[in-house]
Amino acid sequence: MANLKEIKNRIQSVQSTQKITRAMKMVAAAKVKKAENTVKMSRPFTKELVFMFKKLLNSVGTYSSQTLKIKSSIDNYPELLQVREVKTVGLLVITSNKGLAGAYNANIIRKTIQTVKEYNEKGIKTILFIAGQKGISTLKKKCKDLNCEIAKTYLAVVNEPTAEGAKLIIEDIAEYFVSHKIDKIEIITTRFKNMMSYFVENWEILPLKGLNDDYERLHDNVLEPLMEFLPDMHHILQKVVPMYMTNILFQSLLEAQASELASRMTAMSAASNNADKMLKELSVQYNKTRQFNITQEIIEVVSGANAQIG
Repeated sequence: MANLKEIKNRIQSVQSTQKITRAMKMVAAAKVKKAENTVKMSRPFTKELVFMFKKLLNSVGTYSSQTLKIKSSIDNYPELLQVREVKTVGLLVITSNKGLAGAYNANIIRKTIQTVKEYNEKGIKTILFIAGQKGISTLKKKCKDLNCEIAKTYLAVVNEPTAEGAKLIIEDIAEYFVSHKIDKIEIITTRFKNMMSYFVENWEILPLKGLNDDYERLHDNVLEPLMEFLPDMHHILQKVVPMYMTNILFQSLLEAQASELASRMTAMSAASNNADKMLKELSVQYNKTRQFNITQEIIEVVSGANAQIG
């Protein structure tokens, strides 16, 4: 049986841990509501932007860069719209910089490993772009066995998602796509559902696609408005394509942040509850041990007194 000092030290240790988990729960709870509101407010804009962008693509005939001034890869929209044989896939993996978020990072990394293995079976090479320290540290080790390559890593954009940060990542991805280092790019992220759940998903960014056949069949008999482009459709697309890609990535970062905070809040709540149970068990054990020691001392005193009388 453990002595009183050992049990008391364990109680103090659990109490200290519980203070940390409660504080982290409160911080996550304070942030997650704001993140949830941001995600829900941004979804209608993103949905409408995707719809209008795909309608725009369907209205344009031939893509051309002859009249355009191309300063960077993201300005070369005809190349970004090009569909080619997939030999190399780029995976942008969004994880968190901090741990103690339950199974959040583990689920994303598991999905990434599964996706890489599926592409390996098809003979397709994978190149990773990783956002978040947890993904970087884990996948660096895993890539040796998976035969994949890490191209770029990002940290700051995970803690504070911004459109500017998303654009920097998109510029890197566009450069790899335009230079034919990758033929397809997917984002592995989470879609926030509510405070208790989220989904790990693959979002395809490149190559960019127009509306699908289902939409076209549903709108066969619908009179669509005529689109006019000023100054011309090529300059319009050169502006809209980077905006579309940046917004998709920005939305994925917002979804990931809300999912991470909700997962951390849930994990810290569970940890605090487990600490309560452990403290109750240790208190019972402490009282039993203390009672046992007192009884033992009384027996020794009585036995000693009896020995002297005898």
